[in-house]
Amino acid sequence: MTILDKICRFICENNMLSRGDTVVCGLSGGADSVALLLSLFQLSEKLEINVEAVHVNHCIRGEESDRDEEFCRGLCAENGIPFHAVRCNVPKEAERLQRSLEETARIMRYDCFSRYSAGKKLATAHNANDNLETLILNLARGSGVKGLAGIPCTRDNIIRPLLTVTRSEIEDFLRDMDQPYVTDSTNLSDDYTRNRIRHRIIPLLQEINSSVIETSVNSIAALREENNALEAIADSAMEQCRKGQKLAGLASYDSVNRKRCISRLLAENQLPYSHKRLEEADDILLHGGKINISGKYFLVGSKGSIELKAIGNKEEIVIDQPLTIGDNTVSDICTVKCEIVECDNLKKIEAVHKKSTFYVLDYDKIRGRLFLKTRKYGDKIKLKGRNFTSSVKKLINERIPAEKRNDLLFAADDEGTILAEGIGIADRVAPDDDTARFLTISFIRS
Repeated sequence: MTILDKICRFICENNMLSRGDTVVCGLSGGADSVALLLSLFQLSEKLEINVEAVHVNHCIRGEESDRDEEFCRGLCAENGIPFHAVRCNVPKEAERLQRSLEETARIMRYDCFSRYSAGKKLATAHNANDNLETLILNLARGSGVKGLAGIPCTRDNIIRPLLTVTRSEIEDFLRDMDQPYVTDSTNLSDDYTRNRIRHRIIPLLQEINSSVIETSVNSIAALREENNALEAIADSAMEQCRKGQKLAGLASYDSVNRKRCISRLLAENQLPYSHKRLEEADDILLHGGKINISGKYFLVGSKGSIELKAIGNKEEIVIDQPLTIGDNTVSDICTVKCEIVECDNLKKIEAVHKKSTFYVLDYDKIRGRLFLKTRKYGDKIKLKGRNFTSSVKKLINERIPAEKRNDLLFAADDEGTILAEGIGIADRVAPDDDTARFLTISFIRS
């Protein structure tokens, strides 16, 4: 099978192109991109497509960069292929973004590709060697099946027709046509991670199996097929469970697809994740809880669902005021209602407001003045029914959602905290069989 036959079959098997499509080839002038351009140009009549080229001059290598641009311009002119050239000052932009030259060049290159391929297909020259390098790189960084499936053959309008073609096949193809190409001097350096894989690791693998690149094509194809099957299930799960930034009912799916859906939710919001973080997210999905993802963004799990929330740092609210019998207005936060009830049976006391959080204390056990406050550093409370004292901060972290902590209210007497809203009352003021006067406290929030 010729290289053109292999490329044509791969295009058709993956539905990369349709009759009448215009394909814009990313053309650097190197062997891979030259082979991509010329192979698609030679197949254009058979596939009934139009071929164009775009070259991005990164302005990194001075005269060498300009040489590459002129080579690409001449190659397209020689074959009558429409050509576009774009100049980008990558060093200047890298300094502004505080990113590496390699990363900045990629960002700017794909930005240019996107502009010139709008409404068309964009073909990039990734080949079988690149795919194996990507697999090794993802394995070294830590990756699941998706990362080990290598470079996707299609993504949005991007197609990669050379993924099953090896670099040696590309060089043979160009040699047979007596077609020259340019060499980027940075590809000869080991300064970049991918180059170290290319120049050091791949040769070691070839000592074990001289056909490792060819055999990797089949291995990656199998991984891609399995990944596609899992992605289809994840598509269905997302469709069924997605409610804005919440995945409701996700617990009914297996762990693999639960974590895939969570990773999609994070990726869509440009948030980082790792295998460990996805394991933690899956745990709170099943058992409840909250984990910080990045900055103000948290994943909150409850009842088999998980939600991405932006929880901002609100200005700290400070309350310190007397708590009197009757209605106590607390800024614009809520109304705290206090009432003394003389009764011989605790069970006879009912909530005074159906929407309130209602607490009952033994009024005669209160020491000194009674006041209302927000939490202070070092506050502690021995809750009713417990034989130990707990940090208020720890209790809040365990029981109160992050978004409700800032304006949480506490009642205290001269000996310390006696009531924590949403948590409970202190053991020392709990009613017992001898209680004659009950103090009811309810927090009425709008």
